[in-house]
Amino acid sequence: MSVSRLAKNLKGSEIIKIAGEINELKKQGQKIANLTIGDFDSTIFPIPSELKEGIKKAYDEYQTNYPPADGIPALRESVSLFLKNRYSLTIDTKEIQISSGSRPLIYATYLALVDPGDKVIYPAPSWNNNHYCDLTGAEGVAVATTAENNFMPTADDLRPHISDATLLALCSPLNPTGTMFSKNDLEGICDLVLEENKRRGSDQKPLYILYDQIYSMLTFGKHEHYNPVTLRPEIKDYVIYIDGASKCFASTGVRVGWGFGPEKVIDKMRTVIMHMGAWAPKPEQVAMAAFIRDNTAVDNYLSAFKQRIQESLTTLYDSFKQLKAEGFNVDAIEPMGAIYLTVKIDYTGKTTPDGRLLKNSDDINFYLINEAKAAFVPFSAFGTDNSVNWFRASVGGCSLEDIKSMLPRIKEALTKLS
Repeated sequence: MSVSRLAKNLKGSEIIKIAGEINELKKQGQKIANLTIGDFDSTIFPIPSELKEGIKKAYDEYQTNYPPADGIPALRESVSLFLKNRYSLTIDTKEIQISSGSRPLIYATYLALVDPGDKVIYPAPSWNNNHYCDLTGAEGVAVATTAENNFMPTADDLRPHISDATLLALCSPLNPTGTMFSKNDLEGICDLVLEENKRRGSDQKPLYILYDQIYSMLTFGKHEHYNPVTLRPEIKDYVIYIDGASKCFASTGVRVGWGFGPEKVIDKMRTVIMHMGAWAPKPEQVAMAAFIRDNTAVDNYLSAFKQRIQESLTTLYDSFKQLKAEGFNVDAIEPMGAIYLTVKIDYTGKTTPDGRLLKNSDDINFYLINEAKAAFVPFSAFGTDNSVNWFRASVGGCSLEDIKSMLPRIKEALTKLS
């Protein structure tokens, strides 16, 4: 069968392979602590009750026809107010695009700005940028980052690659690491982009930043979320933000996202999303418009939700640090934001009880799935080489009790390696 060159070259999600292994074990009746998926078990982390009731009410009121291509006016007005109150960003409703979650917004940003062969820069690890480059025919440049800087890129990391690039794709808090930009590092990157755009001639495309802040309200302790335009107002014409309700309100299936940025870019993204039909469902838009205006409801939900997420992350972090103190070759980076913990499980070259050599991070992961009934995602699924033995642990799909009961199994499984 003949298919397009694009279809021939497309790669599926690396996480699906891991999910297949987990599902096979579940069919056998085994219980797996699944820390792979960037989602929530809705029985553990339900959506806000006010939002749920609002959605039901909107359906009861027959709000079930097509929404406007840019989103219903009430929601865009609520988002504008929300951004002003939460981030001190002044964004006109014409600069806001509503979509069915954040994925169509990211894809629309690529399609609106990137021509085949254009250079797109993104850090490794990061979520899905390699696939969006494949989809658009872009030249993807994965910039390696280090544990020493929490796997966040710096201006110095990016500088050698910035010339003639069209798009710089950033995310903070970062999927997969749960780490965040420091104020100084993000300021340095903004200054680098501003300098590059001043250097370019009027006949050249500017360098844009795609800034994914979908996890920005899930930050912990002393860690603070920063965004480019607040730090450098003059960069506003070059930043497209990706945001929405999916993560901060455990509402991944509600499918309401919002992007915002320069009106001329948002206008083109709107056309792309219109032709994709990637609208958020109208009842969910109506309910979200009301919910995010209710500051008390939002604050109450976030307070309890964040506390539970942080407790799970901290439990996992403390346990890996304890294993490290006991001499195991593991480590973890302090949880800063999102629903992820970055853990190191460095057992390449070790042999399993049945004589199999662990050659890379994939082997380590599948060993832990089978032996410890614990599933992570290696950073190789996010653009690094599979010799990098760092992993994403997502706590949204596991209860705190599941996490606590999993940890002795991991210790036992690592002890069995020789």
